[in-house]
Amino acid sequence: MVLPWKQLILLSFIGCLGGELLLQGPVFIKEPNNSIFPVGSEDKKITLTCEARGNPSPHYRWQLNGSHIGNSVSHHYKLNGGNLTIMNPNRDWDTGSYQCFATNSLGTIVSREARLQFAYLENFKTKMRSTVSVREGQGVVLLCGPPPHSGELSYAWIFNEYPSFVEEDSRRFVSQETGHLYIAKVEPSDVGNYTCVVTSTVTSTRVLGSPTPLVLRADGVMGEYEPKIEVQFPEALPAAKGSTVKLECFALGNPVPKINWRRSDGMPFPNKIKLRKFNGVLEIPNFQQEDAGSYECIAENSRGRNVARGRLTYYAKPHWVQLIKDVDVAVEDNLFWECRASGKPKPSYRWLKNGEALVLEERIQIENGALTISNLSVTDSGMFQCIAENKHGLVYSSAELKVVASAPDFSRNPMKKLVQVQVGSLVILDCKPRASPRALSSWKKGEVTVQEHERFSLLSDGGLRIANVTKADTGTYTCTAENQFGRANGTTHLIVTEPTRITLAPSNMDVSVGESVILPCQVQHDPLLDIIFTWYFNGSLTDFKKDGSHFEKVGGSSSGDLMIRNIQLKHSGKYVCMVQSGVDSVSSAAQLIVRVPEVPPSEVSGGGGSRSELVITWDPVPEELQNGEGFGYVVAFRPLGVTNWIQTVVTSPDSPRYVFRNESIIPFSPYEVKVGVYNNKGEGPFSPVMTVFSAEEEPTVAPSQVSAQSLSSSEIEVSWNTIPWKLSNGHLLGYEVQYWNNRGEEESSSKIKVTGNETSARLRGLKSNLVYYTAVRAYNSAGTGPFSDTVNATTKKTPPSQPPGNVVWNATDTKVLLNWEQVRAMENESEVTGYKVFYRTSSQSHTQVLNTNKTSAELLLPIKEDYIIEVKATTDGGDGTSSEQIRIPRITNMDARGSTSAILIVHPMSSYIPMILFFIVNALW
Repeated sequence: MVLPWKQLILLSFIGCLGGELLLQGPVFIKEPNNSIFPVGSEDKKITLTCEARGNPSPHYRWQLNGSHIGNSVSHHYKLNGGNLTIMNPNRDWDTGSYQCFATNSLGTIVSREARLQFAYLENFKTKMRSTVSVREGQGVVLLCGPPPHSGELSYAWIFNEYPSFVEEDSRRFVSQETGHLYIAKVEPSDVGNYTCVVTSTVTSTRVLGSPTPLVLRADGVMGEYEPKIEVQFPEALPAAKGSTVKLECFALGNPVPKINWRRSDGMPFPNKIKLRKFNGVLEIPNFQQEDAGSYECIAENSRGRNVARGRLTYYAKPHWVQLIKDVDVAVEDNLFWECRASGKPKPSYRWLKNGEALVLEERIQIENGALTISNLSVTDSGMFQCIAENKHGLVYSSAELKVVASAPDFSRNPMKKLVQVQVGSLVILDCKPRASPRALSSWKKGEVTVQEHERFSLLSDGGLRIANVTKADTGTYTCTAENQFGRANGTTHLIVTEPTRITLAPSNMDVSVGESVILPCQVQHDPLLDIIFTWYFNGSLTDFKKDGSHFEKVGGSSSGDLMIRNIQLKHSGKYVCMVQSGVDSVSSAAQLIVRVPEVPPSEVSGGGGSRSELVITWDPVPEELQNGEGFGYVVAFRPLGVTNWIQTVVTSPDSPRYVFRNESIIPFSPYEVKVGVYNNKGEGPFSPVMTVFSAEEEPTVAPSQVSAQSLSSSEIEVSWNTIPWKLSNGHLLGYEVQYWNNRGEEESSSKIKVTGNETSARLRGLKSNLVYYTAVRAYNSAGTGPFSDTVNATTKKTPPSQPPGNVVWNATDTKVLLNWEQVRAMENESEVTGYKVFYRTSSQSHTQVLNTNKTSAELLLPIKEDYIIEVKATTDGGDGTSSEQIRIPRITNMDARGSTSAILIVHPMSSYIPMILFFIVNALW
């Protein structure tokens, strides 16, 4: 094909720039959308958006209803970038379909259509409406008849006066399709004036019609009659994919009919379907193809039924399945461009080039949405758009076609400078310069032209294929690429080497823990090649720095031997030596098995468990000593004195015990047991034989002579006789004491345990003056025995809260005389039975106690050191509250006296003074 000289100059210029000009055709960023403009809006303009990117930057123009919007009406239209602003929109001039065109030097694209509509709602005509006269019980329809309008409306009715609106129920219905008010059965309370209220959902404008009077006729009451459906949906109604469909149905009748819905095919409604307005409206959100079909509205009362039917059909606007994309194609090549869209009905396709309908000719054809252009020329370049459309809508897909014409150029895809292969292999030398149309290639080795023969082949993409390479093929190969716009050369140097071979490979080894081994890996290789040795252990690359304490690579330049020091069990596995050169790679693998001396489990023991059980325990063998896969334990046991062993296996290497259950096991009988080990290779040694007793038998007799005695307000002592014991009971562990008070239930009781042969227990922390019940039972490792008979005891009342008051003391150098006021117990406290005097020197930690049933005491004390004294009342319920602490100082004169309120001086002494005590008791009363 011969190109015009202007095109050749342009192509040469672009080729010289090496593609540095990033030219791009227009691509839409924003496209106009459908708009509704409210008539009478305070906003006196509307803007339709349009923005595209491209290089050079695009310029814009607009069409209205297929006609160009020119500069002659610039006072009405303003163009800001690509956005079109309409000043003072007028519904008579500006209603219609708008499209934006974006153009630069590479082509033009056209936007989707955007429809501009004007929403308005005029007033009702002022003429009066006729009176509607009906019988009581009769149905009636009050007509609305909305005024001229554009845009969606909503309807309501006023009853008599605003704001009293008609409330919809099963008897009254306002259709949002017609605006009419339907009353299924008129009642006397319905008499009055009715006014239709129409509201524009776009402008929010509201207009009221003239009132319609409704009166009752005087010629009697309407009798019962079957339903008559007055509001029903169309027999055929198309519904868009994803839309919300609302079907209305309402009937007149006496009695008031009930409305129900169903699908004619009997299929149940999906959960998304909603019934609204007392079943008067069936709502289907997000309408899909499976929602299409025949629907029935059934109106029914005691006089009969009526059915309305209609079919919903599904439609979908076109939706892209496959978009077209920008393509660069060489001149004289062929183009196949396909776009595909889904929709119902099935979309048809048309194509635009630079905003105009694509002109078809012999080499330009469209079939099923696919565009084919053969023998491309530079003039075919431009912006293309595929349009898929059905009667419900259309969609655009845009892309740029660049038809490229250029001489061969290796700068972006240079040939490899060096190719290394081994003797006997196959090699392909690539030659893929950028060229449009595709260049023809020829090859030379040195100065000799390469001819095709059995080992050399010239490939269709320009490459050279050499099979069964020999050392003689080494050399420099030059590819010359040429088309009608020029030629270019590229070279590759081919080096042929001998293959790398492993001469000493690692072999499988069986070693013990702690040994050191060398896994050999030695090779023979071409001296022109450098080689690299790497080792893999169980699939992971060996890190010689991280694992240097165990792994080391040894040997010369042709050796990659691996030394493993102080081998551990974790080193068992597969080792692979990988040898790589710039041309080839070889590998060899070996299996290393690490073993440890076989040891049996230690600490074999057992006992305990439940009745009819033999429990055997041991310390599991550590993982590093388990010595191979399939490790487990062999457990052997036999009754003492029996010859044959009973054996079983425990497959878990971490298990520390085995429980043998059999009803024939005699409680607390001796067994000989031993535990061995095994793995996939066989069995190992057994542990020494140990004697283990089977589970004990739980106690069968309850303790006798159980008694309970209250010790204080918070303590009760429980005692009993030991139970008779027999050998099968094994070892008695102790007794369990259960107790509860008379305000609680036995199920919520508390428990304490005593061990061994103890035959008493003290219950502490009890509540005062309460009856506590208690029972005792014995226990061992097998469980607990039966409870004894229940006994009870009542805790004492609490000791007095009042401390001894007004404690007065009189001291000489040999004695101290104490007096205090009597403590009187309250009704809920224990009676006072005496007093306790607690005394010690200031240097002592141990306190001595003097008991008395009087309110005075005389202490013979050598007063050569400070004394600290307290007094408490004593009761059956325990000791009462302590008096204030008294400190009696060391006597420095012949006589001293004081009380709990006295201010005392402390004189500490370091020596211990024995105390000789006696007391003189005064009468308590």
